[in-house]
Amino acid sequence: MTDLNVTELNIGVVGIPGKWSTDTLADAVETRTGQRIVVDMGRVELDLAGGRLLHGEFDLCKLDGLIVKKISATYSPATLDRLEMLRVAEACGVRVFSPANNILRLVDRLSCTVTLRNAGIPMPETRVTEDIDLAVRAVTDFGSAVFKPLYSTKAQGMCVIDHSQGEAEVRNRIRAFHTENPVMYIQRRVDLPGRDLGMVFLAGDYLGCYARVPQDDAWNTTIESGGRYAAHQPTTQEIDLAHRAQALFGMDFTTVDVAQTEDGPIVFEVSAFGGFRGAREGIGIDVAELYVDYVIRNLEKHP
Repeated sequence: MTDLNVTELNIGVVGIPGKWSTDTLADAVETRTGQRIVVDMGRVELDLAGGRLLHGEFDLCKLDGLIVKKISATYSPATLDRLEMLRVAEACGVRVFSPANNILRLVDRLSCTVTLRNAGIPMPETRVTEDIDLAVRAVTDFGSAVFKPLYSTKAQGMCVIDHSQGEAEVRNRIRAFHTENPVMYIQRRVDLPGRDLGMVFLAGDYLGCYARVPQDDAWNTTIESGGRYAAHQPTTQEIDLAHRAQALFGMDFTTVDVAQTEDGPIVFEVSAFGGFRGAREGIGIDVAELYVDYVIRNLEKHP
């Protein structure tokens, strides 16, 4: 049961003002602290000489804790710079949930993939190259391939390129992708059994699982593409795999994207920030409330 006693801790929420997940988390913090501090990193100034991280006139380095819900609306190398700024607050004694270095390893899709594969986590067959000819060969070998930007969320910027389109069209589409993405991350397209899974973890503990179900013949299951959330009871094998994957990154809160294939479960990625809405709508878990309780317990135990 949630302890609704108000704490005097000063806790900020890094996120996108007005977005549902950010507001839900800020609401939960306000309930427990009486304060609502929402930090838009696009409006933060880092004063290295003064050792200050300013949001308006407010110094984030004076807070007890910062919960990072979303660092930017879209991912890019600039996202990494925003996380580096949070490291200054950490050096001043502010607890950041999850730690900035841990998030850094997940924002870059290639960094996440290399860590997972080095640990033997099963994933879709993946190739990475800057060479267009090699990318054409990958599509030929895979038959159908998903091209993914190294920095993206919710399938933004991704595209499917199919060998059946013919080499000329395949090459033209790869060139177009390459223009925006010099380093091309290419995965064999996996036939999903009508859904993929979001496995929810808090402090390394498994909380539950929701499914993302695509609409009609959409190639991805994202809500932005018309997908919907649904409850799902995963297998022990799926839970164990997701647990192994998230343990590599030491996140305070995250979700692991898992899918079942003919050869067993695979992992697509471990999330840098995790989804609140899927847990709420899919399995009825108020992750924001649980997360804030966890943060407060940690701050009070290790001030």
